[in-house]
Amino acid sequence: MNGEVPMVDARMPEFPRGFRWGAATAAFQVEGSTGADGRGDSIWDVFARMPGRVVDGSNADVAADGYRRWRDDVALLAELGVDDYRFSIAWPRVQPTGSGPANEAGLDHYARFVDALLEVGIRPVPTLYHWDLPQPLEDAGGWLVRDTAARFADYVELVLGRLGDRVGHWITLNEPAMTTLQGYALGTLAPGHALMMGALPTAHHQLLAHGLAVGAIRAAGEAEVGIVNNHTLVVPASDDDGDLVAAGAFDAVYNRIFADPLLASGYPDLSGLGLERMPGLEDGDLDVIAAPIDFYGLNFYNPTRVAAASAGSAFAAAGLPFEPVEYPGVPVTGFGWPVVPDALTELLVTLRSDYGDALPPVVITENGASYPDDVVDGRVHDAERIAYLDGHVRAVHAAIERGVDVRGYLVWSLIDNFEWADGYTQRFGLVHLDLDTEERTRKDSFDWYRELIAAQHG
Repeated sequence: MNGEVPMVDARMPEFPRGFRWGAATAAFQVEGSTGADGRGDSIWDVFARMPGRVVDGSNADVAADGYRRWRDDVALLAELGVDDYRFSIAWPRVQPTGSGPANEAGLDHYARFVDALLEVGIRPVPTLYHWDLPQPLEDAGGWLVRDTAARFADYVELVLGRLGDRVGHWITLNEPAMTTLQGYALGTLAPGHALMMGALPTAHHQLLAHGLAVGAIRAAGEAEVGIVNNHTLVVPASDDDGDLVAAGAFDAVYNRIFADPLLASGYPDLSGLGLERMPGLEDGDLDVIAAPIDFYGLNFYNPTRVAAASAGSAFAAAGLPFEPVEYPGVPVTGFGWPVVPDALTELLVTLRSDYGDALPPVVITENGASYPDDVVDGRVHDAERIAYLDGHVRAVHAAIERGVDVRGYLVWSLIDNFEWADGYTQRFGLVHLDLDTEERTRKDSFDWYRELIAAQHG
């Protein structure tokens, strides 16, 4: 790129009037100050202290220092020109043990932050749960037990009591699939349990928590509410019957278990997983879970190619019929994830086809890519990230042209952050973070996205 700031391609299609552009982060990944102002431990604080759990041995005690430097980040968002900012509220800041009265210092922080966003014309879109379960609740069973859903509803009411008069758009949960599959089934994310199929009750209890939270938000006023699910387009490795069956089973466990109860009033057929019924399901639960929502948040990063589990693989040993395999012939991100923008179009069209009028307006609540970034002469030239974002923005527009009601697009993420079990080895931000000084440096992708938003706003 020869050091030049990228310009928005003049051929970028025009999005519908009112389409909203934004950026996203999560509390544990950016805030730091994990022991400040009465905040309690979350499962991620504890997980990061376990030797070998985080690849670089790091933790989020400082992260992007967003708890103290939030004014700097609001200024970056204003410069970027976003309509919406999706952030999360840390449950352990508001309710350090996961029960009992609110920690007013924690609520004070989020009240100041919301006010600052509103003052610069940015709509706050808080996520009420982005993986930071208070550790005392995990000690009592975590998402494996039904009571955690009730505790979540109590916490939501505390937040609404303080912020409900200023926040008109709420997200209940972020990516319950990842909590179930990686946090409880495989053990690669907090809380680090490797229960395999025994993790399935956590899916149901998270969805029940969502439904209870929707009820609390509806009771508190006129705010809009949605959930964020992480979806992947599942691609069979071949036309062989075994691969087709495997792809269907993977689609059920990754996508449909978390979407069908919201949009189709029930769980998918789980017989391919050897189950007759969803563990933890009780009478009346599906009515709570299926309470109408105003938007459906979709996080998308890549498609997944799936084959029948090979003999001797960890998947086969666990009794699972599927195995993700390499996606050949396409570029990959720093994480090794395949870059296939058209897969986002196909996924959106498939959701619309599968759920019809039950699918509310969709918001792309996360989309982005990690690449190894370096500051050179005060700049970060991240052409690969720009290409990734450009392709996926176009993919969203293609889905709109094919009849999918998509209302917004949020880049993950505003700033480099603590990338969960990968620590600081993966950088997703539009803004580069110096891990020693906390200095923030705008990347070329920041300028590209700012110009895109300005051009779309006209």
